[in-house]
Amino acid sequence: MIKISEPARETPVRAQVDVLVVGGGPAGIMAAEAAAGEGLKVMLIESRGYLGGNLTIGLPILAFLDVNGKQCVKGLPQDFVDRLRKRGAATPHYPCKLHMSFTMTDPEADKDVALEIMKEKGVEVLFYVFASDVVKEGNVVKGVFIESKAGREAILAKTVIDCTGDGDVACRAGVRMFKGDSDGGMQPPTLMYSMRGVDVDALRDAIVNHPEEFDMDTMPHEQFKRDKFITVGLRNQILKAQAAGLDIPVARTILITGLASDEIWVNMTRVSGTDSTLPESYTRGEIIARDQMRVITEYLRRFVPGFAGAWVDRVSPFMGIRESRQTECEYMLTGEDIISSRRFPDCIAVAGYPLDIHHSTGGDCTMVFATDNYDIPYGCLIPKGVGNLLVAGRCSGYTHEAMASTRVMSTCMAVGEAAGRAARLALRQGVPPSALDVDVLRKELKDTGAYLG
Repeated sequence: MIKISEPARETPVRAQVDVLVVGGGPAGIMAAEAAAGEGLKVMLIESRGYLGGNLTIGLPILAFLDVNGKQCVKGLPQDFVDRLRKRGAATPHYPCKLHMSFTMTDPEADKDVALEIMKEKGVEVLFYVFASDVVKEGNVVKGVFIESKAGREAILAKTVIDCTGDGDVACRAGVRMFKGDSDGGMQPPTLMYSMRGVDVDALRDAIVNHPEEFDMDTMPHEQFKRDKFITVGLRNQILKAQAAGLDIPVARTILITGLASDEIWVNMTRVSGTDSTLPESYTRGEIIARDQMRVITEYLRRFVPGFAGAWVDRVSPFMGIRESRQTECEYMLTGEDIISSRRFPDCIAVAGYPLDIHHSTGGDCTMVFATDNYDIPYGCLIPKGVGNLLVAGRCSGYTHEAMASTRVMSTCMAVGEAAGRAARLALRQGVPPSALDVDVLRKELKDTGAYLG
């Protein structure tokens, strides 16, 4: 690769804040809200022109409930859903055999509510900037460099919370990062899209009354008698379509009823080998996914009841990334921790989603279920070897197997809340986040409505 040497330059400092949250997705929104207060200056930066991240791409929020039907995510994430429900922009937490529970929200309302919360809490929001590097003194992060149409600038902060999903800040800070399984294989992303004009009753009736033909993966037919549901199955229909010459990239038909009565969100594109940390790979993934959409839409219209007269209404603005970088943290949560429902004395969040590994090649996935929920310890938020930095979201301290569970949005939101409260409390105590008295954090989380078991 040809390299160019750049001359040294002075970089203007745009802002100096107490807490800087990088990334305005589910974890970042909760982190910024939780960090605000007590006179602290909190800033949230985001590369897109809105907040919400994966909340805005048509995905349901999975696993507010655990395998036993108990609500294991509360606190600020529940407050967010409550605000949406007051304006008719979210469903209840529907129990679901495969996903523990699902909660549908309106993508545009998610954006609005997130911004409303930031305004109420006095959080300064800055869109259209990328965190391109970190400001460091020794092994302590002092802020980030940002790039935008205004050029290169710096934001200085006493504490930085990496909620980028890809661990961008932690990576630039020199923390050891991991990608994928032992062979480097990562779960492939999906470009979500919605179809309108769907006869949902016809789809429901086919599943309930003809299960031998319209099969569902271990999902009871009673689940489809209510107005909102998720399908995972119809493998027979995919086989028929493939026999007819359609190149379907997945083995299962995953459909999610939207808020409108004739709306279905389609979760079926899949581009193996996509790496969201490499622009050329991410670009390739987006292009291929759009090609896949056309084939999948033809499949639905021809082979799935209720779709004959349906049309594509909305396409998500970006692919939903299931996996990229994981940050080496003081504790790395494992798949065994999750399956054994392990408890930790420094628990800062509880989660209940199964291990759900979409295979890096082929079109299927593997799901492994525990008998109860599990704890996420504070050590998963503390990057090894770097000070004044927290990581929250799917880029936290999880192994490849564990991240297959912790990646869902309810868990990311709960961990984001814990990170934001930790940043504020550490500043109050005058210590780095790594030295925070976790009992104080746990008390505040419980006192403000979070569930810690």
